[in-house]
Amino acid sequence: MSDQLLHCHDQGMGIPILWVHGFPLDHTMWQYQYETLTEFRSLAVDLRGFGRSGLAIDQLSLGQMADDLNDLLEAKIPGQSFIYVGLSMGGYIAWQFLQRPARQRLAALILCDTRAAADSKEIQRARRVSARRVLDEGPAVIIEPMLEKLFSPTTRQRSDDRIRATREVMLATEPAVIAAALQAMAERPDATELLGQIDVPTLLICGQQDEITTASEMASMAERMPNAHLEVIPDAGHMAPLEQPELVNKAIRKFLRESAGS
Repeated sequence: MSDQLLHCHDQGMGIPILWVHGFPLDHTMWQYQYETLTEFRSLAVDLRGFGRSGLAIDQLSLGQMADDLNDLLEAKIPGQSFIYVGLSMGGYIAWQFLQRPARQRLAALILCDTRAAADSKEIQRARRVSARRVLDEGPAVIIEPMLEKLFSPTTRQRSDDRIRATREVMLATEPAVIAAALQAMAERPDATELLGQIDVPTLLICGQQDEITTASEMASMAERMPNAHLEVIPDAGHMAPLEQPELVNKAIRKFLRESAGS
């Protein structure tokens, strides 16, 4: 896949940050990061099939998405060091990406509201049922239940505009893309054993009220990683960077200043 097919919002100067969105979103979920962290060059991507990227999803897998990101970096910033930031599905893709050639240039890793463990059999079945329902009934059938889980009660009370914008992005995603991504996530391998091999400076970020990937689960991940730190964000759920951008941006800046020399 060429970089022309993978849409990338490219702005700023400095060391590049690759922003990898969650499911079923696009690069705009990071807008409060790339519009504020202007001392970095932001490469905020739309993954294959999502947002404004191409729709070639016949064999969609997280490994394929990792290949796309590797190709994009080779085209955009050949030979340069960079920082990888992923949320939820963007974190799942990170485990695959770490096995690609561009990993040799990785200066730091930031993972938000994600996990290393594979899905349980029950969650795998639920994803596959949801994939069939989306194909039969459209994205709306899963959107409202998802939104209830993605955002904290605090966000639902105070930031309806952000929830509304997220809903619009989800509803604009093609049913076939949503279904294919659900299948890809259900089939992803367990990455728990990989954690001990990740020696680059790593920041884990988790919303305190995240019910999908809990702070305790991410704390267990941090303990397994030789160079990782966990930052828990108050009054945030699964979408911590969108719910509490000031706190998340502060944590990212501090981490990169102290750990990655940025």
